[in-house]
Amino acid sequence: MTELEIGGIPARTLAEEYQTPLYVYDEEKLKNGMKRFKQGFISHHFNTKVLYASKAFQTIEMLHLVKEQGLGLDVVSGGEIYTALAANFPEERIYFHGNNKTLGELTYALNNGLTHFVADNLMEIELLEALCKEYSKKIQVMLRLNVGIEAHTHEYIVTAHIDSKFGMSYESEDCQQALQLIKKSSHLQLEGFHAHIGSQIFDLTAWFAEIDQLISYLKDFDETLSLNLGGGFGIRYTDNDRPLPIEDSLRQLIRHTEETLEQQQLKISQLIIEPGRSIVGEAGTTLYTIGFIKKTPHKTYYFVDGGMTDNIRPALYQAEYSCDIATKLSEEKTEKVTVAGKMCESGDIVIKEVLLPAAKLGDILAVYATGAYGYSMSSNYNRTVTPAVVFVGNGESRLVVRRQEYSDLLKGEVAYEHP
Repeated sequence: MTELEIGGIPARTLAEEYQTPLYVYDEEKLKNGMKRFKQGFISHHFNTKVLYASKAFQTIEMLHLVKEQGLGLDVVSGGEIYTALAANFPEERIYFHGNNKTLGELTYALNNGLTHFVADNLMEIELLEALCKEYSKKIQVMLRLNVGIEAHTHEYIVTAHIDSKFGMSYESEDCQQALQLIKKSSHLQLEGFHAHIGSQIFDLTAWFAEIDQLISYLKDFDETLSLNLGGGFGIRYTDNDRPLPIEDSLRQLIRHTEETLEQQQLKISQLIIEPGRSIVGEAGTTLYTIGFIKKTPHKTYYFVDGGMTDNIRPALYQAEYSCDIATKLSEEKTEKVTVAGKMCESGDIVIKEVLLPAAKLGDILAVYATGAYGYSMSSNYNRTVTPAVVFVGNGESRLVVRRQEYSDLLKGEVAYEHP
């Protein structure tokens, strides 16, 4: 193959129709990713649930796919709830996360029928109790716990270390007070415990430790509770990444949970996981147009028409990606280059060092595995417009999010008359 095709459509055709930068999602890969989790995460001893972590990539069309595949939804803001409701996503399948939910967000969630809340701290439990009394609501609450287990990932995306901003220690006074408040409440019911130990995880050992820790808390309760293991399944960004086989990993997590429960003579009602990146990451590709090419004494730069505004992760996390010139797949990669964006920041580097064929102005560059956190973390820095999002499959494409126009940049601004 000499030219990259996505969903049966040449990359250049997509670039010409929708302009670049462009987020392209292979719809079959999205569906297959969800099916693998739904079909692989099954136990004969307790119920299981897969929640799509919408922070990775949320649009109305994506949520339609999530709903069709029978997954639940993990949301972390009023805006994500609003989008879910706009997609007619079932309220009873939505779990509301977040370490600092505002009064307005909690009120909005309660008044729109959400019943599952993942509470981060004692103050949130106290506010939920007051709001549920005021609005005569009954909800189920999971407590987010800091289990003190770290997966080996970049320090900025590890969330389980002891001083993390997320969750409570089970043994802490705040957690025990929260449990007592829930126990006495006629509005709050304890659904169970949630933990999340990191992202881009390539080893099940940390998950096993998390399961053991969560199960150890169950001995203090007469009722049968649910456990939520969070997400974190790694994906392949470059050839150096070694993702876990999803189906085998899910079987091992289920088996370890079943065996540990049997050893402890305990039961759970449900086991939950929250994959996000691992569903959408490798299904997405970002297309750019190569502009100027510049050689310095020690580097060759290929400049592209996007950068940190459509993918902040390289600047934020030093994340690494792989890429190709879409129309030169069969050509020898003779040039060691740095792919840099067009934003007015020296840190706007898409890929620090990569071998590519000799390029010319107007070539299309494809950066792989950008389906997670590209669109959702995009910005208008330098007054750059947000790219379009398209879904492709079976040789057809459909626009999911239109490309912004310059006039969109002024929406929300208040104009005054000036002489």
